Amino acid sequence: MFKDRQEAGEKLAFKIQEELGKEELEKAVILGIPRGGIIIGGAMRRILQVPFFPLITKKIPSPGNEELAIGAVGEGGVVVWEEELCQRLGVTLDYRQKIVKEKIEELERKKKDFGYEGSLSVLAGKVAILTDDGVATGATMKAGIAVAASFSPKEIVVAAPVIAYEALAELKNRADKVVCLLAPEIFFSLSQFYANFTPVTDEESKKFLKI
Repeated sequence: MFKDRQEAGEKLAFKIQEELGKEELEKAVILGIPRGGIIIGGAMRRILQVPFFPLITKKIPSPGNEELAIGAVGEGGVVVWEEELCQRLGVTLDYRQKIVKEKIEELERKKKDFGYEGSLSVLAGKVAILTDDGVATGATMKAGIAVAASFSPKEIVVAAPVIAYEALAELKNRADKVVCLLAPEIFFSLSQFYANFTPVTDEESKKFLKI
């Protein structure tokens, strides 16, 4: 169990130093998925001394099921789809156009909330380290991988203190490397792995982005 997200991020940074070579670390850029991943990424940055940015994405839900993601939108109007799933569900062009417009507007509002005006174009040729405070189903992280990949990084590394064992295999298929400290087979919620797992506010996130 981790004391809090900050401790988890520090331990994860040391694990990454063991797993990645010197050349990879020299080209590394940390991408924190809001909100928990911002705290983890901020703690990692202090140890690894590499650039750090928020990775703001919005999952695209399937028609009639908010929990089932069929794609994601990211910075610069990047849109990625789970095409096989879309075909199976019969997702229409009309729905796609409407939901993409809606999610891009949400994403732009979120960027303004964070006061973030950077660009993920910095990822070109770099080692992108995507992080969050934990991965349960992997849906959010998969969306992040797809968006990051569209900016042509040399390598994509998924790093999280806790990744549910069931999510590991698919993440390994989608990323070049996966680094985690715990991969439990019995996984009820992320809070079971943290002594302090209070919700992260936008204000806290902004503070960690500036540290």
